[in-house]
Amino acid sequence: MEEAWCRFDRVHCHDVVLRNSMIGGLAMNDHGDRALELFQRMLENGFVPNQSTFVAALCACTHTSQWSMGRCKSHSADDGGEGSQGRGETLNTHHLSPYMKPLGSDYSNGVNFAIAGATATPGDTPFSLDVQIDQFIFYRDRCNDSITRDEPAPLNMLDFERALYTMDIGQNDITSILYLPYDEVLAKLPHFVAEIRKAIEILHKNGARKFWIHGTGALGCLPAKLAMPRASDGDLDEHGCIAKFNNAAKKFNTLLSEACDDLRLLLKKSSIIFVDMFAIKYDLVANHTKHGIEKPLMTCCGHGGPPYNYDPKRSCMGDSKDLCKLGDKFISWDGVHFTDAANSIVASMAISGEYSVPRMKLTSLVKPAKSKAS
Repeated sequence: MEEAWCRFDRVHCHDVVLRNSMIGGLAMNDHGDRALELFQRMLENGFVPNQSTFVAALCACTHTSQWSMGRCKSHSADDGGEGSQGRGETLNTHHLSPYMKPLGSDYSNGVNFAIAGATATPGDTPFSLDVQIDQFIFYRDRCNDSITRDEPAPLNMLDFERALYTMDIGQNDITSILYLPYDEVLAKLPHFVAEIRKAIEILHKNGARKFWIHGTGALGCLPAKLAMPRASDGDLDEHGCIAKFNNAAKKFNTLLSEACDDLRLLLKKSSIIFVDMFAIKYDLVANHTKHGIEKPLMTCCGHGGPPYNYDPKRSCMGDSKDLCKLGDKFISWDGVHFTDAANSIVASMAISGEYSVPRMKLTSLVKPAKSKAS
């Protein structure tokens, strides 16, 4: 695969067909992250994906973002996004199999419906939240059909009721409009939240009773945003983050938290927990020394060196990248996604209950798997 990548990198003119082949090859050879990064770079460079592009990209979409449902009987839910690895290890469980994984899937403990780059609002991406909800309903109906025919099914209807439904979505919607005037950004946020609320209501109608809903993070602290050209540093806060972007993220979280409050009254006998991911992720920057992090606004894998080590025109996949030293603690891996070290901290804080409304530990909603006797 490395030889194929080197040959691909030496080609000066990459058309859609060549890029599709490379994305598919990376995905099929367990290089899903690199495949998705190439897909993202393809979009940033102005290439229009076709059906084959999406098929190739979907092969790599196993643990990214958005939402999932997991059984409470023996395993926790896994949101498949940043922090999910640390959360799974803390709860002594494993990642949920993705819904669109055709081979080797194990749905006995739940399903991951996450799709890379998905949005809460329909239209901008092929697998937005409404499509993921449709996939869930289809999956639930197929399980029910199998039970009706006395055939084995991964989950029964009681499992769907006992499951924990996690959502971590909306950040792609927000980041896609941050170029707009601030008042226009704020005006669009209620629409994003309305889509998430609608999804929760549909899930509840189809048997869901326990929800773990994440707000968005500190978008103004992402190196990918900080490296964008700006007229002055006047909009940077005391920790070097873009205040306007962070204020938009906090406003989104306020609206989402209020929607959860409202749904808690409306949907009886349900547990709807909102987690303030902004507070968690901003704490990594504001109190980075407490977490053993020296350079909170730099990428571990990027180009250009300080202050952000991020170049939007150059990928972390290239050979000439500036890579942090093994053992160094960074928050950002590539300017957007978190490092394993940061994810571990985020996961521990998220499941602690200290940042949830109402205050509740994730472990109170799920029953961790018991270790097998050796």
